[in-house]
Amino acid sequence: MRRARLATLAASFLVAVGFVLLWQAVADARLVSPVFLPGPDRAWGALVGGFQNGTLIQKWTGTLERMVYGWLLASALGICVGALIGISQAARAYLSTTIELVRPLPASAAIPVAIAFLGLSESMVLSVIAFGAVWPTLLATVHGFSTVHPRLYEVATALGMSRLAVIRKIALPHSMSDILAALRLSLTIALILSVVGEMLASRDGLGSWILLAARSFRSQDLFAGVILLGVTGFVSAMLLNLVEAWLLRWRSEGRR
Repeated sequence: MRRARLATLAASFLVAVGFVLLWQAVADARLVSPVFLPGPDRAWGALVGGFQNGTLIQKWTGTLERMVYGWLLASALGICVGALIGISQAARAYLSTTIELVRPLPASAAIPVAIAFLGLSESMVLSVIAFGAVWPTLLATVHGFSTVHPRLYEVATALGMSRLAVIRKIALPHSMSDILAALRLSLTIALILSVVGEMLASRDGLGSWILLAARSFRSQDLFAGVILLGVTGFVSAMLLNLVEAWLLRWRSEGRR
């Protein structure tokens, strides 16, 4: 098992290296104008330079804060509201139509509404992030709670357990794998909406950095920002994988 995992990681690393080498070859051959496609060497130089002078660190920190705060807000709302809906069959019957009507709305469509109420402010960006990132967690929580075997709820009622105890001891452990998978997806959505919100609201972050670099034809800075966004998404997903493995360790222990 460990050898197969190492082989998979090695193959993935080689594919990434091959992509970078191909990118460098295309840039060196000038198949695309350097104004629009810098080589990875120039992008890396812009990335290092941005960190050395502190500018890129400030932009990255701003985007990271918006992503984390918006994601935490969406996660808390999604789990709490999803638990209340999922544990009640009547609530699911009454609210399912409304949820299905609102859920497909793209978060970008909510931006003009948020601007009308909150202006081009930090609260507007956070509200848009929370609106877009809440749905995966909310729906996963509702699904997980609704798939708990009815007999377990009957036993909990017979034992006189409170609704909070039922959620904490029965429904939440049963739904944990679904919720954690949704949290990974919502974190990616939060990162995307952080960048979009910064571009539209002119907030200080990687979104505004990338937009200004594109407008001034600083392609190396643009690609440096994109690379940093990719690394941020990758590292955050890996951290969530570690949290998931720790929270669900009881499953592997139970199989022994």
